Amino acid sequence: MTSPQTHTTDGRPRARGLQIPLTGRPGRFNAITDVPGVEVGQVTLVEGDGPLRVGSGPVRTGVTAILPRGRDGVGRPCAAGWHSLNGNGELTGTTWIEESGAFNLPVVLSNTHAVGACHTGVVSWVNDVRPQLARQWLLPVCGETWDGYLNDINGAHVRPKHVEQALNSAASGPVPEGSVGGGTGMNCYEFKGGNGTASRLVSYGAREFVVAAFVQANFGARHELTVAGHQVGTLLDVENPMDSDWFAADLGVRPPPGAGSVIVVVATDAPLLPGQCKALARRVPLGLARTGTTGSHFSGDIFLAFSTADADGLASAFPLGPPADDEFGTLRFLPWGRMDPFYEAVVQSVEEAVLNALVVNEDMVGRDGHRTPRLPVDAVSALFADTGE
Repeated sequence: MTSPQTHTTDGRPRARGLQIPLTGRPGRFNAITDVPGVEVGQVTLVEGDGPLRVGSGPVRTGVTAILPRGRDGVGRPCAAGWHSLNGNGELTGTTWIEESGAFNLPVVLSNTHAVGACHTGVVSWVNDVRPQLARQWLLPVCGETWDGYLNDINGAHVRPKHVEQALNSAASGPVPEGSVGGGTGMNCYEFKGGNGTASRLVSYGAREFVVAAFVQANFGARHELTVAGHQVGTLLDVENPMDSDWFAADLGVRPPPGAGSVIVVVATDAPLLPGQCKALARRVPLGLARTGTTGSHFSGDIFLAFSTADADGLASAFPLGPPADDEFGTLRFLPWGRMDPFYEAVVQSVEEAVLNALVVNEDMVGRDGHRTPRLPVDAVSALFADTGE
């Protein structure tokens, strides 16, 4: 019987299942859902083939929803911080996170031109499940990466109803990876990319905390790809259809290899201050760099980190009337000098999450016959067998 740490629920290997040497101790699911309370839901939209007809397809896109405290915890704030390595992208709600150090709504990820539909879908959903909360202002956290190589990105195929479906389907347990949800039409290192996740357990005295990452991976040039410290992109004899002049023909310009984006969501149940969450988000690029990227100017690389520990000192509503004499919030948090193991866990889980997005995947053909090949996992395994690792 296979473990969810190493294999998908349908038996396909994840990166760890290929015997790629990866450091750290994963949680039960090796996923962001190892953080207690976190739930993930996804809607995948795949329809049509052939030439692009805006509004008709072909469609290769979807929606991913991450509920930090599950459906029952919507409205309860999480301490949070965010960081941008390169700002050619969008993650809504970040100005309020920067101001207040918290957010209290789901995180929704999709394609670049679907951010508005995602925003509207979250507001509509909150009106249904928490109508009293919806009477305040709502600032959904919606992120994006660009799937226009494979998808009819201007066709408005992601609609608010799909966002609501993803939110309603959110659950704990193993998280589907690869070409699903918001990651459906994404490419990574010029192979088929998309969604990936991983987790690490961190011992803290007699306690044990979880740090986990979820990536929507749509970044990197083929020659950069690095797996467990070995630069393998140039060793893989796989045709690269993305080397064609399609960019120049479609857009009038040709961004360099590596153009794309990545959104990373880091979650933990360790009690952290907002500034400590931001410090976790700032470590995400170190995990991405382990997979080879140097951070393209044309890539939106934006990261969010949050803590699900109790945060009674973070207000989620308007205070009514004058303050009482003893009306003070409280926050428990790790000493700053104890943060290093949590930084390490971020770097390790981000690296593995990216590799999972590549490994758990298949070839995809999208609009105008554009094709992205999957990572040749057998060849990658053979490379490590040759090195004796």
